[in-house]
Amino acid sequence: MMLRATTACAVLLLTSCAAQQQTGSGVEQAIRDYIEVRQLAELEFLRSSNRDHWTELNEKFIIYKGYDEEYLLEFSRNCYELNEHPVVADVRREPNRVRARFDTLRGCRIEKIFAVNANDVAELTALGEHNE
Repeated sequence: MMLRATTACAVLLLTSCAAQQQTGSGVEQAIRDYIEVRQLAELEFLRSSNRDHWTELNEKFIIYKGYDEEYLLEFSRNCYELNEHPVVADVRREPNRVRARFDTLRGCRIEKIFAVNANDVAELTALGEHNE
């Protein structure tokens, strides 16, 4: 019963967000609301490889496709460097791990890492499409 109530709240939240024309800050708030409603688990690190890539939701959030799973990453600031061609040297304490609050991606410090499943990725990507 609790799962249905949570799911209903998430659907209502996402429906109301989708009904509005989102700006960059609107998308950011919609993603933050999604994290809260879905109670996404925050992780300390993720496993990475040289084949990792990402999908930008906005300047603050990306879906990161890592070694074996997908994650939602939040940057400590707007990361405009994601779309720039020159590669910026990243800070890594360990070669196959990306740590929240310490490591960077394209020069932008990763503030938080959240575990997401395929449904979360689809919904978050839909929210990010309102950023265009």
